[in-house]
Amino acid sequence: MAKPMENPPKVRVRMAPSPTGPLHVGGARTALFNWLFARQKGGAFILRIEDTDKERSEKKYEEELLAGLAWLGLDWDEGPLGNGGRLMEDEEGPYGPYRQSRRTEIYKKYLQELITKGEAYYCYCTKEELEAQRDALLAQGLPPKYNGRCRNLKTPEAGRRPEVIRFKVPETKVEFEDMVRGKVSFDTSLFGDIIIAKDLENPLYNFAVVVDDELMKISHVIRGEEHLSNTPKQILMQRALGFQEPVYAHIPLILNPDRSKMSKRFSDTALLQFKEKGYLPEALMNFLAFLGWHPKDDSEVLSKKELIKAFDLTRVQQAGAIFNQEKLDWLNREHLKNTDDKKIVELLGPFLQNKRLAAPEEFLKKVIAVERGRASTLNDFIELGHFFFALPEYEPSLLVWKESTAPEARAALEAALADLSKIDPMNFERGVLSDAVASIVGDKKRGVVLWPLRVALSGLGASPDPVEIMEVLGKEESLKRIGGAIAKLKK
Repeated sequence: MAKPMENPPKVRVRMAPSPTGPLHVGGARTALFNWLFARQKGGAFILRIEDTDKERSEKKYEEELLAGLAWLGLDWDEGPLGNGGRLMEDEEGPYGPYRQSRRTEIYKKYLQELITKGEAYYCYCTKEELEAQRDALLAQGLPPKYNGRCRNLKTPEAGRRPEVIRFKVPETKVEFEDMVRGKVSFDTSLFGDIIIAKDLENPLYNFAVVVDDELMKISHVIRGEEHLSNTPKQILMQRALGFQEPVYAHIPLILNPDRSKMSKRFSDTALLQFKEKGYLPEALMNFLAFLGWHPKDDSEVLSKKELIKAFDLTRVQQAGAIFNQEKLDWLNREHLKNTDDKKIVELLGPFLQNKRLAAPEEFLKKVIAVERGRASTLNDFIELGHFFFALPEYEPSLLVWKESTAPEARAALEAALADLSKIDPMNFERGVLSDAVASIVGDKKRGVVLWPLRVALSGLGASPDPVEIMEVLGKEESLKRIGGAIAKLKK
């Protein structure tokens, strides 16, 4: 086994995303587990953009990634300008994460060191030759690993240029203690010599991450289990370079309800789409934390502070975590209940703009009070309460209750219009309105009055209580809508 760190530094973890696509649920969950662990231990959370894949890395994805982490509330602790990188600006903005694309000379130094020590070498095998090797091994029922053709070349092959740089993988057993999975062992004889760079200027992931984790003094590497097979290769390079070994923790995959692997590219898993759909960052953080982990007690709805206090990396499960949409919606409802009206009004701003709607704050607070029990997301306040902003078109027949007639519906609405008109606009509130509606109903069946009144006010077959609607709309708009319904029935 590789040597554990001697006198390990305080906890230092990192989120190391690649800007080749949107930040997705799995990446956000990995970032969260690292962040919670660091915050609980009083350590540091480092953000490192792994953009060595020059062909696929795009600036827009990096920007989305940074925006997603910021929205979720995952701040980081340092950047290339020193401690407090999140509070300082470099030429590209206030974020200040490390970027591998700016560290080429550092990687070059350590690549050259491995080559000089005989731990790495230039490989001249072409893609076609490698495919032929692979096919031949598979035909013999052997693992399709590199056959080591260039491993012991003393001089460059005449007339050929190097294709890649390979690391000499010794045939041994690599064991390490994983905080989630316990003792893990790999037989490296199955690997073959691995590619670690295209050339001195273009290192690949498995090599660059080893150098960065050492120089950034990363104490714990917390990442998805899809990286488990990379760990023994990285440990071997740590040994070859005399680096110390961090503690590893490989967290389970996130699965679809049918237990299939959730795709990174599946649009609904992109983090910022949850923001666009109206989920609260606190709710999504709560939900992501429970994808593969659960506190000791049966608590379900936890704030950021409570998550930090309760989080325990050793309680992370090995089995895949099921993405449960119903659980996310329930958690969001619970967090909405704990969010005051003023904050919800503020958060509703972008959703109102998207619908080209506008309303005073006090009006919005009344809408929120009515729809709070039904809304699962911020967007639901607009979708469910759209009739408060503008009465939708509806057929006159909708005004007639199933046990009533059109004349009865019209009579009920005319009675309501007459009685409600007598109420002072300043007293057009729930208690007064309830008494007025009860008086209008009298000894009639409630549906005869309440059904047409509710439809007249909302234009819908299913909506809140008419008293609640009128309290939000106010006297003028309520009477206007009731009068419009009477006109429909007259036709």
